[in-house]
Amino acid sequence: MEKKIGFIGLGAMGIVMAKNLKEAGYQLQVYNRTASKVDELGGGIVKCNTPAEAAANVDAVITILSDDAAVEEVTTALLQTLPKNAVHISMSTISPDVSEKLASLHAVQGNNYIAATVFGRPEAAAAKKLWICVSGDTSAKQAAKPILENLGQGIFDFGENAGGANVVKIAGNFMIASSLEIMAEAYTLAEKNGLDRKQVSEFFSSTLFSAPIFQNYGKLIANKQYEPVGFITKLGYKDARLTFKLAQQSEIPMPVASVVHNRLLTAMAQGGAEQDWIEGISRGVTDDAGL
Repeated sequence: MEKKIGFIGLGAMGIVMAKNLKEAGYQLQVYNRTASKVDELGGGIVKCNTPAEAAANVDAVITILSDDAAVEEVTTALLQTLPKNAVHISMSTISPDVSEKLASLHAVQGNNYIAATVFGRPEAAAAKKLWICVSGDTSAKQAAKPILENLGQGIFDFGENAGGANVVKIAGNFMIASSLEIMAEAYTLAEKNGLDRKQVSEFFSSTLFSAPIFQNYGKLIANKQYEPVGFITKLGYKDARLTFKLAQQSEIPMPVASVVHNRLLTAMAQGGAEQDWIEGISRGVTDDAGL
């Protein structure tokens, strides 16, 4: 296999993932809406003017974009040039029904589409410590595996339905956001009653809740440390909307999702779209408490 792939989307996650693939020896054809971001990858990169150019003459193309609309728009463009039997590795957090629609479009063109959603902040991506969930055609997942192994510490297969990994991603981001809310409420409760919220966080994260979410996010919430920004509120709010959409389609009441959605919507309304979603949730809780 020629080690040449297209890469589309150089956000906070995409930029470090592209760097890892470059270091792994892949020849990258890169498109980004803000063209100057491509320069951050250094030499040896083919800078493309369109998504179609990035997808030409490759065995695989990766997209990691912000939302359903962006992925659909870019996919329409890249399908003009993506070779037959090539695989489109979609790493964006999008609706499962959009993934299924795009998989069908690829099948008509004689190439493949898989979802490969990721869990981890940019620092985890830089360290190749992402958890990657895949779904779609079995042979396409096998073709993508060597690429994905350069990006994460584990790959988990959720079946041949292209939307499977997207369901897992939406569910997982809902669980993370809900955890941020309960930690912010618990540590603010402790602070309001005269305790050191950092000490309370350290106790829980080393005993009853000794898991990465409570250890890593919990420390940031306890310290009220909101920079550097790893995942912006605007994208967290988008994910909350995806949760609502999927819950409605599935006829599943999700009352906790309402709390998280409203918390992030409030942060958006107050001008915090570009702040870390940790701040969007945690500062909202402390502000409500008068701290």
